[in-house]
Amino acid sequence: MIDKSRYDEKKPLDMHNLQFDVAAERLNLTPWIADKIKYSRREFIVRFPLRYDDGRTELLTGFRVQHNTLRGPAKGGIRYHPSVDLDEVRALAGWMTWKCAVVSIPYGGAKGGVCCDPSLLTQSELERLTRRYTWEISPIIGPEQDIPAPDVGTNPQVMAWIVDTYSVFKGYTCPSVVTGKPVAIGGSLGRLKATSQGVVYVLQEAAKILGLDLTQAKAVIQGYGNVGYYAAELLEQMGVRVIAVSDVKGGIYNENGLNTAKVYAHCQKNRSVVDYPEADNITNAELLELPCDILVPAAMEGQINRLNADKIKAKVVVEGANGPTSPFADEILYDKGIFVVPDILANAGGVTVSYFEWVQNVQKLFWTEEAINTQLHQIMTRSFHEVHDICLKENVNMRTAAYMLAIGRVAEAKRLRGIFP
Repeated sequence: MIDKSRYDEKKPLDMHNLQFDVAAERLNLTPWIADKIKYSRREFIVRFPLRYDDGRTELLTGFRVQHNTLRGPAKGGIRYHPSVDLDEVRALAGWMTWKCAVVSIPYGGAKGGVCCDPSLLTQSELERLTRRYTWEISPIIGPEQDIPAPDVGTNPQVMAWIVDTYSVFKGYTCPSVVTGKPVAIGGSLGRLKATSQGVVYVLQEAAKILGLDLTQAKAVIQGYGNVGYYAAELLEQMGVRVIAVSDVKGGIYNENGLNTAKVYAHCQKNRSVVDYPEADNITNAELLELPCDILVPAAMEGQINRLNADKIKAKVVVEGANGPTSPFADEILYDKGIFVVPDILANAGGVTVSYFEWVQNVQKLFWTEEAINTQLHQIMTRSFHEVHDICLKENVNMRTAAYMLAIGRVAEAKRLRGIFP
């Protein structure tokens, strides 16, 4: 039996390792294979100077972790946030490995980040930071090696700077080095909404199983960035009443429903959803505990834990963020009968359409948004039912089922590839 007291709920890497250990124990993996695929393959730490607009110069720390490349090139976003450290990046890279495996796309997992506060930087400072960080990690990234993408604190413009910097480094234009870039320089249609679209596709399948009528449902969304906003917009279009949303500064609540576009306009103008005139202000803690049918955590990791899990009142939790629920909270939610669609399945729409973007770049072709969403729907629906079948067969929660599916695929790849020399 696993001694869960060894794992610290506040540490993302501990939570990643516990999730792995719970599933791996059921798979009876060969010990050396289990150790090989649990831990990072390569970790890169860089220190580089940033010159600010006022002439100051400061040394920043950045990371790029390649967790696994057994099933294809490493894939994962780049995060700019004050909390970024090596252990967080390790956890996020691991989650990317399992995410790619659970939807069966030919990638391994990676993640990158710089410890900084992008909200305090000017556009020119962000550009200099991005170009220098790209230069530092350029020896280990590339379209056949490791393909970055946007994450918290980064966006398509940041990806465009990476493309340009890497292309200068190589001596030729190389749009396939990243995904999530602007369409004008090789980005894919449908990529901006892809993670949210995937969230909605798996929610639709969960609703069928639960007998939940989405046109009569109420939703709460934590996080109103790219994933949270587009999830709110898509849910609203389906007839779901979005009653509360939040960002890092706080949340807003209106039992009768929010106009998601108006909230977004308010957020763009005021840099927060807080004080939206047609809703009451609430805290992020209060938002998670609201009575609702659907809860979409789309912010940072560690939001649902053993301290608040018993207060969650949603019927289904669909994880738009990476690592928002601890394994300790999973047990509580499972006992309460709350259906959780785990992050490595629920938010895999982003990396799936990133894969489509990479394929289009490599083949020098461009697909229609309709074709992209059709293929995304097929992959997300198939993956949901593969995980749910394991859930029923093994009598485990959806997260453990998803990890069993993903870990099994990566372990089999290692077994087949063997040891060299």
